[in-house]
Amino acid sequence: MEASIYNEKDGPIRAYVLERKTKETCIRADLCLSGGEIQVSTGIGFFDHMLTAFAFYGGLGLKLEVEGDLQVDGHHTVEDVGIVLGQALSRALGDRKGICRFASAYIPMDEALCLTVLDFSNRPFLVFDAEMPQPMIGSYDACLTEEFMRAFAMNSGLTLHMKCLYGKNAHHITEALFKSLGVAVREAVEITGTGVTSTKGVL
Repeated sequence: MEASIYNEKDGPIRAYVLERKTKETCIRADLCLSGGEIQVSTGIGFFDHMLTAFAFYGGLGLKLEVEGDLQVDGHHTVEDVGIVLGQALSRALGDRKGICRFASAYIPMDEALCLTVLDFSNRPFLVFDAEMPQPMIGSYDACLTEEFMRAFAMNSGLTLHMKCLYGKNAHHITEALFKSLGVAVREAVEITGTGVTSTKGVL
């Protein structure tokens, strides 16, 4: 199921509901760029924590329900959530007219400092430079953060650069990455004009 959200007086608003079912995962995402309730359930506690932080600092409303093949591992769940959230965000942005488009954010967490720089260009690309000192964070495989970011970028039409400048704790590094993504997304999707922010006239 896919659906744009409409207000009878003002027409479509920047929100989207998307469902995706495969043999590995079943995901429903209800995303609103103008904020709202945040409820996340993926079956992976730390990933829930990261997505909640992303939505909170992104100023997003997010209801996310996920059933995945966690008896295998968390890879399919994490990657497929990135796919669905990326697609929902792209559809919620519509033609992208008036958005700021570019943004960046430095976020510290204790000893770790991370940077996110992004562009809603409709030219998806990921540069991810963040080594994880510990392989696991609870039941969450630390290497899956890069998989999520790649799926999110490719499906939202986002040029995304992420870097951990320094850090010794994988939990702190990962959380700083998700928070910096949220802060940058919030700024980049803000409506600051009326036309498309591009010398080509289209994104």
